[in-house]
Amino acid sequence: MLPYAAYLRVYEPLTAFAESERKVWADYADSRDRPRRANALNAEHSESVMRLLGMPPQPVPAQESPNAYLRRVEDRLYVCPWQTRLRSWLAFSRLRGTAPVRLMDRLVPKAIAEQTADDFDRFKRQAGSSALRTHIRTTAWHVPPSWFVPFDGNERWLVLGSSAPGQDVTTATGRNLIYVTSMAQARRRTARALGVLRRHLGDAAANFDVEDIARWLEEFHPHSLVELDYGGLVHLMNDDALQADQSVAELSAALTGLDTGQEELAYAMYQRVILRWKSMQQLESAN
Repeated sequence: MLPYAAYLRVYEPLTAFAESERKVWADYADSRDRPRRANALNAEHSESVMRLLGMPPQPVPAQESPNAYLRRVEDRLYVCPWQTRLRSWLAFSRLRGTAPVRLMDRLVPKAIAEQTADDFDRFKRQAGSSALRTHIRTTAWHVPPSWFVPFDGNERWLVLGSSAPGQDVTTATGRNLIYVTSMAQARRRTARALGVLRRHLGDAAANFDVEDIARWLEEFHPHSLVELDYGGLVHLMNDDALQADQSVAELSAALTGLDTGQEELAYAMYQRVILRWKSMQQLESAN
């Protein structure tokens, strides 16, 4: 878990889970000891830091997390399991596949890295490919443009929080920017965007990763909820920047412009999104 990360989450209705899991999650929702929404990200991050700073470091937890993010709509409970162990395995595999060997050996001792990889291979053989489905996607230092596609600008929920006198507003508590929509709407918008891109860009449409998002959304219950959470990125943006961030609406306008022949509008809106997040990504190497 990274402090400056954003999250794309799917919350499935309780009825989507196996019968053996339903009581577990129902009891979890009633528990007073579970991490609450306000501090869940901090709890996830702290747990990861403790593992990685240990001697020796532990890239992947020994057991799967029992925690989840929860939402209630009227009387219906929606569950988004943390799946910390699975997500750590997947992230470790990506890192091991892309990082230079010398860097990897400095991050994680070779024996531990090999054991972690062997454990994951054993898990995949025993559990099957369906067990590799994650309810949460994470990205550091930016939000990919494809993540904005499932949402509408009117689904934006911004809380600037409050800061103490003399405190930087970016460290204010309760600060958040979230979009939430139904799975039906998310799939419809993603399909529409994919159609527009394929009609007007042909094979180049694959460069926008919208098809990947569409396939991922299809893996879940049709009555699920989809959430985009700016997470820790809100602490890199001041109040004016957060209020001005209309990336979802701008990307939607870009797609509409592309589909209606308004190429200048499409280009201008798309550039606004790209430049905003490119400047954010540059902060990663600024310190």
